[in-house]
Amino acid sequence: MKALSGLSINSKISLGVALVIMMTFFMVQTCIVFGLCEPSLELAKFGWGCVVFFMPPFFKVVQEFVSNIKRKEENIDVYLNAIDKSNLVVILNIDGYVLEANQNFCSVMGYQEKDLKNKLHKNLVPKEYNESKEYFNFWKTLKEGKSITGEFERIGKNGKSVWLFGNYTPIQNKAGKYTRVLKIATDITTQHEAEIIVNQKNTYLEYAAKIIRHDMHSGINTYLPRGIKSLNRRLSQENIKDLKISAPLKLISDGLDHTQKVYKGVYEFTNLVKENAQLSTEQNDVTEILKDYLRLTAYKNSVILSDDLPKTLEINRALFCTAVDNFIRNGLKYNDSGTKWVKIYLESKIINSKTKNFIVIEDNGRGITGEEFTKLSKPYIRKENQSETGTGLGLNISIAILEEHGFKVHAEKKQKDNGTKIYIRL
Repeated sequence: MKALSGLSINSKISLGVALVIMMTFFMVQTCIVFGLCEPSLELAKFGWGCVVFFMPPFFKVVQEFVSNIKRKEENIDVYLNAIDKSNLVVILNIDGYVLEANQNFCSVMGYQEKDLKNKLHKNLVPKEYNESKEYFNFWKTLKEGKSITGEFERIGKNGKSVWLFGNYTPIQNKAGKYTRVLKIATDITTQHEAEIIVNQKNTYLEYAAKIIRHDMHSGINTYLPRGIKSLNRRLSQENIKDLKISAPLKLISDGLDHTQKVYKGVYEFTNLVKENAQLSTEQNDVTEILKDYLRLTAYKNSVILSDDLPKTLEINRALFCTAVDNFIRNGLKYNDSGTKWVKIYLESKIINSKTKNFIVIEDNGRGITGEEFTKLSKPYIRKENQSETGTGLGLNISIAILEEHGFKVHAEKKQKDNGTKIYIRL
């Protein structure tokens, strides 16, 4: 019945007609054989007429059936060629000997096909693995008819590790016994090595973060404050006036205050490097914390803070200020206006019949479009034909900080005049 399912309606009708004709012919012949009717020229003509009428529809059905088989075989060949062209394919017997290997597999492993044939699979895996219980269970699973999918380390002819992602599928013979194993895989060695490098760099980053969080803390938050307090106790106002060190002392004090704020931001940021880290937040008055953060900066007078900013926004103060400050500095840095300024205010928009609040950071600089903002927000990307130096990480990190809070960030170029509006959706 499965064979008939691929036939067209016309062929099925033709087959039905052919079967009716042949059944009629056999009934007539049966009657003659058992003497139920006398043989005659008319019956002979009728019988041969049935055969003649039977042949065209029968051959039509056979022709389509054969065409379907050929088409299916061609499709199978196409699929097999596609798999063979883009994957590493190996056929092993159930005892672990290589029967066939395609050119992709041979190239990756560094072998000629003739060298791989009849080679034991265990000789292609790491030595510490091929005698292990895990490897024994690997083949036990395959012999039970169960497929295995995953990442596998294999050893090439040159002794170097090759990492493959693929599937081992047991194949049955006509008797229902598993006799072969088909492996289809892809080479992921490059990706695997990249992951090792990333993991190694993450280790370095975590160690550097530990130094910042703990070792630098002593100097910034303990020794320097104690030194300044000790000087203030030992120096009277007359001494300070006579020595003319009032301005230097204030500069040191303000510098330490600013450094502690920056350190707090770095501390909170490096905390996110830790496994299973969670952002610590508390309610803050956005206007007040930004005023305090900008208080000691050289560009504080170029920033206009609105009083309508949220009074009780749940944020990490140090990280939030760091992110917004980066937007402020970019708005002032890439600005050719004679009167540079950045405004920060609250704006509401109706989106899908709902009111959404945004903190807007607007500048009167050169301006960038939303598409440029998205592009520049990627790590190490800098604007073309840009003379300023930098890593291209500031924007990416600032957006990452705000998204860690659950905020969404996008930018628009101002329509009427120069400048950019950066929207932080709360």
